[in-house]
Amino acid sequence: MNLKTYKASNGDAILYNGEPDFKLLDQLVMAEGDIWHSSLSQGFKNVFPEIVYQTAVYFWYANDFNNLDHCVSWRINPHQFAIRKSVWEKLGGFDLDYENIVTSALDFGFNGLRYQGAVPLYVNHLFPPQTNQFHISLKDIYTFYFKSFKPNHAFYMLLRRGIFKFREWKAYNSAKQFNLKDKSKIVAPRKLKAIKGKPKVSYIIPTMLRQDYTLNLLSDLENQTYKPLEVIVVDATPEEKRNASLYNSEDYSFNVKFKWQTTKGSCRARNEAIDLCEGDYIVFGDDDIRIQPEFIENHIRLLQTYKAEACNGLDVRADHQKQTLKNLDNKLEILGDKRWKVGAAQAFSNANSCVSSRVVEQLVGNDINYDGGYGEDSDFGLSITKLGVTVLHNPFSVNLHLKPPVGGYRIWGNQSKITGKQRKKQPWELYEPVKWITPKPSPTIMYQCYKHFTKRQRREYKIKYFINYLTKSKRLELPFKILKLPYRLLQFKKSQFYAKKLMALGKRTK
Repeated sequence: MNLKTYKASNGDAILYNGEPDFKLLDQLVMAEGDIWHSSLSQGFKNVFPEIVYQTAVYFWYANDFNNLDHCVSWRINPHQFAIRKSVWEKLGGFDLDYENIVTSALDFGFNGLRYQGAVPLYVNHLFPPQTNQFHISLKDIYTFYFKSFKPNHAFYMLLRRGIFKFREWKAYNSAKQFNLKDKSKIVAPRKLKAIKGKPKVSYIIPTMLRQDYTLNLLSDLENQTYKPLEVIVVDATPEEKRNASLYNSEDYSFNVKFKWQTTKGSCRARNEAIDLCEGDYIVFGDDDIRIQPEFIENHIRLLQTYKAEACNGLDVRADHQKQTLKNLDNKLEILGDKRWKVGAAQAFSNANSCVSSRVVEQLVGNDINYDGGYGEDSDFGLSITKLGVTVLHNPFSVNLHLKPPVGGYRIWGNQSKITGKQRKKQPWELYEPVKWITPKPSPTIMYQCYKHFTKRQRREYKIKYFINYLTKSKRLELPFKILKLPYRLLQFKKSQFYAKKLMALGKRTK
């Protein structure tokens, strides 16, 4: 493409097509984005809906967000966009194997976002509004799949779109000549700047039946190169099993607030801690992690360098709960260069994340509808993204996740597997206790499907759920699973029942 060059005030070279607002572009160059466009107001919103056959509800950015002037979006208009020259050259520009340049741009935006560490942003009014009419051929649709995913995804799409349709088969066979493209070219992280000013950091630790692990984490926080203003520990350990003498705020150089939790659930615990926070940033951590001395410093440095407000750190799973930071160093050495990718996060973990207080206050905390179930981390991260705030992946702040077999808030959630009189009611059961049909998947996971995704995505999720149920097992087990299928369908329906009840309540924070 014959792209023009613009020299930003910070010296960065920006390539562009069309007629951008250079004053606005100069501001954008200073922040987290790598690619900028106004495509969503130019007829590109939610184009290529066929992505649903691969991603269903597992990709935050499958659907474009509503009513935002600034947000992550991979749907690039090839005639009206700007990009850092270094990123364009690193990723190799548009793939011209497609019949339509629009599909080339979609391929570039999607793979750059999902696999290669680029941050493509929709920015309203960066380019003039316009109406675009274009057609993406069936061959281009299948070519996109063969180039972006493993071949079985293209075949699955063929099954879903109509395996008995000649046009589909013809396009599928025409696109089979293309192989999965090389995605090893990654946008390099920027060099982190030194911390500017003295931002105050609050660190939140919800814990239950893990006082010894919490003390280890507090010890790691004491050794930080940039210490938190305060640490808030919300402990749900039952009174008969706790040792209050273990918690002594005078042992630490920062302010420690210990609070014994009387409510139930990790979401409630985090919200109670948020109410006590006074920092400019809030770092969320699980009780069973170990962190390096530069952990907090690198969270703040990354956010300041990229002028961002939220990031999700690198979570490394321990082999067993006795491992130490020395083991983490060894794991990072093995991981090597694969570690070094920033980009827009595609998952979120309350074990390791840093968010500005402004954003946390705008969200009004965690959704307690998730207590007793799963999915609260992803909900929190996706909710931030739907505000128009880019959540970055931060490979510089790493934790070792010990995952001990006992303790933690999942003890309450484990009751969901029990039926009959021995079962303890879960928060998501509301006023309709589970009797003899245990809902599967978790009603809170289903709640997330209803809360954040479309009817079409939920349909694809259901289809894939049952395909996996039948196929992800040994062949000898298949007849038994087929016999059990009607009951599993009832379980799925029961999960939908509770999800709809939670949807009727809406998000709750108290």
